[in-house]
Amino acid sequence: MKITQVKIHLVREDKLKAYASIVFDDCFIVNDLKVIKGKNGYFISMPSKKRKNGTYKDIAHPLNTETRRWIEETILREYGKISGEEVERTARTKESGEVKKGESKSKDSLDAVEEKLNDSFWSV
Repeated sequence: MKITQVKIHLVREDKLKAYASIVFDDCFIVNDLKVIKGKNGYFISMPSKKRKNGTYKDIAHPLNTETRRWIEETILREYGKISGEEVERTARTKESGEVKKGESKSKDSLDAVEEKLNDSFWSV
């Protein structure tokens, strides 16, 4: 499977920097991914919908760490080209959802974040 197209739509907000759409193998599109600038770098928020109780649930998301990393790096690389900004991906941890640039990541920590993402939405 390949990402065959990435579209970036810039926005002028403090934390939300852009919306992205990606196409897989020229036949499946995922819209409304968000490029977010957090305290320690950039990350991608998956498309989500608001529940009746006010929480958010992802409607599409990667099932493993490698796929999430691949999607984030692809989108952030394109965002960097379009925006002219130097962009570094933020790694994730169980506690805060983010770590400082360059810190190591453990598989257990990333698995815990993926589990948390299944039931919640990172607030911006």
